[in-house]
Amino acid sequence: MARRKKHLDNPEEDHIDESWLIPYADLLTLLLALFIVLFSMRAEDSAKANAVLESLYNAFNTVSVFDTNSGGKTPSDKSTETNKSPVEQPAPADETVDANEEKIQELMQNLQSYINNNQLNAEISLTDLGEGIQITLKDRIVFDSGSDHLKDNFLPILDDIFRMISPMDNSIIIEGHTDDQPIHSSKFPSNWELSGARALSVLHYFEGKGIPGSRMQFAGFGDSKPVVANDTPENRETNRRVNIIILRK
Repeated sequence: MARRKKHLDNPEEDHIDESWLIPYADLLTLLLALFIVLFSMRAEDSAKANAVLESLYNAFNTVSVFDTNSGGKTPSDKSTETNKSPVEQPAPADETVDANEEKIQELMQNLQSYINNNQLNAEISLTDLGEGIQITLKDRIVFDSGSDHLKDNFLPILDDIFRMISPMDNSIIIEGHTDDQPIHSSKFPSNWELSGARALSVLHYFEGKGIPGSRMQFAGFGDSKPVVANDTPENRETNRRVNIIILRK
């Protein structure tokens, strides 16, 4: 009984100090009010809300009362991110196409100037196709009749054409065409073989000069694709030709 009486005489010993609850409740109330204000501002004006958040971020990372090592970024972290160099983006596809088209047009101008300056309009012509630029060589300037051997006096002209087209990395098609006069020889049973061999001779010459074989292909069409009717000697001469086509990308 004495022990119980002593316990009742000191009621403060059983009472826990709860005075810290008052500032804690005030802090929670302030935080709640702050979040309500931020929410309302963000709904009305996101720019202002972002400015307020930025200010709070700077304050929390500079005031010593807060622990900056608790996971938040320091101002130095932010400045480092801001000063990072932007990553270079590749050029848009349409810009690449435009640049290549400019090279194609420049090539055609250079080729036409070369033809005019060397008075080769009767032997060499240019055509701007949808797929690319076509250089047409009449066979009389390139080959002897019934032969696939390049004429020696034509090689300087072919060298000049090579120098103009070699800087470009566009694909190249080389076509051989004949008239409808049949050919029968031990080397060329028909115009198909002759036209293909002539195109291949030009391809091999370009390849020997340095144009990669992967950029080129050839085809022999015989007399299947005449540009005019094979009804006169002049027209047949027109149909005997080699086309060098520099393709657009």
